Amino acid sequence: MAITLINPEGLPEVPPYRQLSVATGSKLLFLAGQVSWDATGATVGDGDLAEQVAQCYRNVAKGLAGAGATLADLAKLTVYVVDWTPDKMPQFLEGVARAAADLGGVPVPPASLIGVAALDVPEHLVEVEAVAVLD
Repeated sequence: MAITLINPEGLPEVPPYRQLSVATGSKLLFLAGQVSWDATGATVGDGDLAEQVAQCYRNVAKGLAGAGATLADLAKLTVYVVDWTPDKMPQFLEGVARAAADLGGVPVPPASLIGVAALDVPEHLVEVEAVAVLD
């Protein structure tokens, strides 16, 4: 496996999240931000943050698969959420749980969650970018 996820001493532990990924592979994959579109371009979960988060993670998994990668190959995620406030965290985590149920687990590499004013279309509430490393 090209990615080792760790929590270095002196940094807070937030299970199951990891603070650091060490990549030993030689092939980098940069996946464009994934929104809650299905394969036809229709928005999944209109107005439902949890369902949109789940669809974004499903799309990340599909994108990685297209390059021969899996969620285990993820080195970094960046998550953009429209009008983010901390009270939205339960909805966000519910979406991650839905994705985990569908995908047999979800990635826990280092990640950043960034609040934004808007995304590409008004219906989209979340977007997830990914970086992966393969051997």
